[in-house]
Amino acid sequence: MNQSMNVQVPQAAPPSQQGRIGRRQTTVRQPRQNLSLFEPKILGRAVIDAFKKLDPRVQARNPVMFVVEVGSAVTTIEWVRSLIDPHLQGQQGFVLAVTLWLWFTVLFANFAEAMAEGRGKAQADTLRRARTETPAKRLAPGTTDYAPGMPFESVGAPQLRKGDLVLVEAGDAIPSDGEIVAGVASVDESAITGESAPVIRESGGDRSAVTGGTKVLSDWIIVRITSNPGETFLDRMIALVEGANRQKTPNEIALNILLAVLTIIFLLAVVTLEPFAIYSGNPVSITALVALLVCLIPTTIGGLLSAIGIAGMDRLVQRNVLAMSGRAVEAAGDVDVLLLDKTGTITLGNRMAHEFIPVNGTTIDELAEAAMLSSMPDETPEGRSIVVLARDTYHQNEPHDNGAVTFIPFSATTRMSGVDLPGREVRKGASDAVLAWATARKASTPADLQPTVERIARAGGTPLVVAETRSGAKPRILGVIYLKDIVKTGMRERFDQLRKMGIRTVMITGDNPLTAKAIADEAGVDDFLAQATPETKMKLIREQQAGGRLVAMTGDGTNDAPALAQADVGVAMNTGTQAAKEAGNMVDLDSNPTKLIEIVEVGKQLLITRGALTTFSIANDVAKYFAIIPAVFVATFPQLQALNVMQLRTPHSAILSAVIFNALIIIALIPLALRGVKYRAVGAGRLLRDNLLIYGVGGIILPFVGIKIIDVILAALHLA
Repeated sequence: MNQSMNVQVPQAAPPSQQGRIGRRQTTVRQPRQNLSLFEPKILGRAVIDAFKKLDPRVQARNPVMFVVEVGSAVTTIEWVRSLIDPHLQGQQGFVLAVTLWLWFTVLFANFAEAMAEGRGKAQADTLRRARTETPAKRLAPGTTDYAPGMPFESVGAPQLRKGDLVLVEAGDAIPSDGEIVAGVASVDESAITGESAPVIRESGGDRSAVTGGTKVLSDWIIVRITSNPGETFLDRMIALVEGANRQKTPNEIALNILLAVLTIIFLLAVVTLEPFAIYSGNPVSITALVALLVCLIPTTIGGLLSAIGIAGMDRLVQRNVLAMSGRAVEAAGDVDVLLLDKTGTITLGNRMAHEFIPVNGTTIDELAEAAMLSSMPDETPEGRSIVVLARDTYHQNEPHDNGAVTFIPFSATTRMSGVDLPGREVRKGASDAVLAWATARKASTPADLQPTVERIARAGGTPLVVAETRSGAKPRILGVIYLKDIVKTGMRERFDQLRKMGIRTVMITGDNPLTAKAIADEAGVDDFLAQATPETKMKLIREQQAGGRLVAMTGDGTNDAPALAQADVGVAMNTGTQAAKEAGNMVDLDSNPTKLIEIVEVGKQLLITRGALTTFSIANDVAKYFAIIPAVFVATFPQLQALNVMQLRTPHSAILSAVIFNALIIIALIPLALRGVKYRAVGAGRLLRDNLLIYGVGGIILPFVGIKIIDVILAALHLA
């Protein structure tokens, strides 16, 4: 435990670059390479885990498969008896075959669950490699600024506690989760997100959160630690993707209860049938009764139910979304209302300068020159786009700083930026802010200004007004800069799909109502909330929930935390604040607000898959009734031979065919359970109809064909 104070000098970036490095960086994000469904490593681990899950304590969590395992144990004992009991001579082969296929049924169900867990375990292994004994440079309490030669204490990451301050420089790994309190840096988050493109993290905004295990590529940051060892985001990710903390969802619990009740009913029915057979003088063997019970109970969905739930969470992980619970994934499938931020979700996010519009007789060159001057200190994408438009379209030259220019940077308080030159002041910003600044200097408002501002707003753009004062001249308003926020390609089509699914979309924006309405109309959303504040977001969510609707929304800032906590599905951005990530029940590692639409689709796919396979499981039991009931009781009730519509060769062949099909159908449906039923954006009525036709009618027909084929094969091989 090294706690000695080492006075070392971190290498700083030049002052001119500090706080700016990487801001103009453009990267192309590469998609995550997902593991194949049949990755050899996952398959090998799943086979081993399938045998480990034979532990009765594990099987007891699944009533259906627990009954199958008990039945397998009973027939195993029956086979041992057949080897030594002369009354059972000649049945050893039949009893052994049934016993083996019953054990295969349990193993196949275990294999399905292990396969679903395997992808999560593979990702957990990757995350563990990122969780290393990272050295940390702990600073003295209260240090919030960088200075060359500042002392730090070298400690290991496990020694850090919540509230500690650490310095992280280029090439250093970030030792634990935290919030940046000073500096800006380019960070490699591939250990968490799986993507190699570096991202910018900086203090004082909604992109200040950093995750332990990621690496700083340039510059430096001071980080306040927000998690104790064992409580970090990486620790929670490992536990969640492994499925160690997976809790069954309410719907899954309800379906488990239904399956347990059906199992008990069929168990009682099979037990009470034996006395009737004995009374008639034709007792039924224990093996036949166990086979009958296993074929009557819904083993298909019982064996796949857990795998479906785990795979649903895994499909989100593949999309770089971490769900804190299965309940959140399920709720996403039932969402009625989507609250979507305009900027970055519906629109491209960076409003770009589209046009300069002079007013009051100003020439276009005068306006372009003033717009460029006032935007030079503006480091926002909008400010840079104004400089580019003035330079490339209107051929304005960037001024040289000869020491006489004072830059006035843009701030949220003033909502303006500009420059002060000898004898001249130029300002650019929101119309009301610039008008107030100009009016205070006795400038008059041009008659054509307000119509121009309103026209731009109605078109969905953002108007920025430019004004100036000169020594010896009357202050004047020069014109308007038209900033255009472009709606992303294909958004209208996606909203049309959501509408077909019965989901109402609401755009949330801080823009004025005129601008908000124009963007909403162009994008095709159902409604919008303009000039949104944390209070109005909360009010909207509560109003929707009071009407019986489930609400989903995204957010990244501390001011979004209350609404994220209130929403039924709250998706926090990984780049956002710690408060936002703790309030939401999902975290998007890519910090892509449009991911919310994909999350809803994954949730719906989970519900559709569970419903489809439940329908199929119950439907395919019908064929097994026709196969096994006549075979078991035909000696007692010869009239049951009329139910042998498949014309199965012998009672033993009929029983064994049904048991084999019962086992094989589980293994055949594993890919469907893990990949999910293909989702289509259609209405609930259409989904129900398709579900009944494909998995209901299909579930009845397929077993008749399958059991008959198995019976023919067994007869041809003289195995039954």
